Amino acid sequence: MMLANLSSALEVASGGDITSEHVETPELRALLENFVSSSNDLAYATLLNTEAKGISAGRIAPDAFLQRELERAYAAAREGRAYNGQTLTVGSGKSARTVLLVSSPVMYSGRFLGMIAAVEDLQFLIRRLQEVNRAGLTPYVVDNEGRLVAGATAEYATGQDMSKLELVKNFVEQGSKSQLVAATREYNVVNDSGTNVRMLGTYSPVVNLEWAVVVQKPRIEAYRGVYEMQRTARLLALLAVLLSVGISIYAARRITNPLEILTEFSHAIARGDFTQRVQVKTRTEIGELAATFNMMSEELEHYVLDLKRAARENRELFMASIQMLAGAVDEKDPYTRGHSDRVTRYSVMIARELQVDSDFIEVVRVSAQLHDVGKIGIEDRILKKPGALTPEEFEIMKTHTTKGANILRPVVQLKEMIPGIELHHESLDGRGYPHGLKGDEIPLLARVIAVADTFDALTTNRPYQQAHDPQSALKIIHSLSGKRLDPAAVLALAAIYERGEIRVQRPLTSGPALAAAIIAAAGGPTPGPLVPEPEPTTSV
Repeated sequence: MMLANLSSALEVASGGDITSEHVETPELRALLENFVSSSNDLAYATLLNTEAKGISAGRIAPDAFLQRELERAYAAAREGRAYNGQTLTVGSGKSARTVLLVSSPVMYSGRFLGMIAAVEDLQFLIRRLQEVNRAGLTPYVVDNEGRLVAGATAEYATGQDMSKLELVKNFVEQGSKSQLVAATREYNVVNDSGTNVRMLGTYSPVVNLEWAVVVQKPRIEAYRGVYEMQRTARLLALLAVLLSVGISIYAARRITNPLEILTEFSHAIARGDFTQRVQVKTRTEIGELAATFNMMSEELEHYVLDLKRAARENRELFMASIQMLAGAVDEKDPYTRGHSDRVTRYSVMIARELQVDSDFIEVVRVSAQLHDVGKIGIEDRILKKPGALTPEEFEIMKTHTTKGANILRPVVQLKEMIPGIELHHESLDGRGYPHGLKGDEIPLLARVIAVADTFDALTTNRPYQQAHDPQSALKIIHSLSGKRLDPAAVLALAAIYERGEIRVQRPLTSGPALAAAIIAAAGGPTPGPLVPEPEPTTSV
């Protein structure tokens, strides 16, 4: 805007003539000098005519780098374009300055008269960054290519490539699509000793300049502040008590009471309770400290709530995506609709009954939901076949365990869940698939899901069998305990059912079907497709 105003003033003052005879007139030079002196942030300005000759004013002399920027700006002006250059460092030592060249063409009645260019001293930006740095944060500004524009400390050099940092890389990749303020995220930074330092950081784009202001802080320091403030509060409390001894009891009481409140508040913060507020009404330093504590606790409370809300939303989105994926697999086969949800519910109940830790229960929940995801790669002619599978078709069907594991293996966050997906058809006696594992070679995760999967397969209608009632299903499962299914998981399932926590409304199975299932569990011949081998009582 300032350049545009100056350009208009030059057009009026020159009458549209800034040729070599008129460009050095006192009026034009006065305009240029007044423009430079109007702001401490303007270090240099120049007016060039169509012959690239003209006048200049300012407190710096262009060096070779700045001269090249002026040449680029002049070329842009001839094309009728404004120009925003790259940040440069001029001078050396204490006199070094970070500057930015901006220019605008001077036009008169659509005719190119010349160029007006100004060099802006970014020292004001550096001072602002230094103020933020003194507050405990590390700020810097980068351009749209990830190069450093300005930093708060000497370790950041103008033009330094910062694009290797995850946060800067994200800004460069987003470009014009960058959000107004990016979400705070964690990432690693390698310090001078080559050690990875975990950081918390965010950035805010400056759209018209295609810059971004980045602010970061070591994560350990971000969380250490509460404890440092607690120590400060205790020190202040001790000093206040010592001072109160030297004055009247009345003054001591007035000081002791606020200090006790502050100490209690600092303990609440140390426990992670940021909802507390200090109710101290005084104009003394203690009142100011209380106000600072209240402001700090309010900001921390908002920050923690934002983090919790973001984590909750991310988890809900993650679980919803998993449920949609599992639901898509179940919908391929009308006989298994809802199967993944039921197996997940049974698996979580069994895991809780086994008194495993909450983290393992969450692994069970996700793994069980996705245990049949490999069926998405099984042909519909096999998956939806209304009768028993042929041996060849059964071999193809058995590949769904490894297919599911291979589909999810690239997702690092699902690494712990893959054993349950790949191995839930393994058998304690080594007759399972895909690897024929035995006993303790099979992870607990897979053993829990196997029992839940077997129970749901027995209590739902399948092409090869009618649904069993729960009691019959439990008899079959007990007959497989220690042979194919984990005894502890079987007992856990039985205990849950006996307490009435599992309710299954299914058509009852006839006596012959139950007898056939028990014969199959004992290793005898089967009368039909009720109990396919080598997984006699579960759907593949």
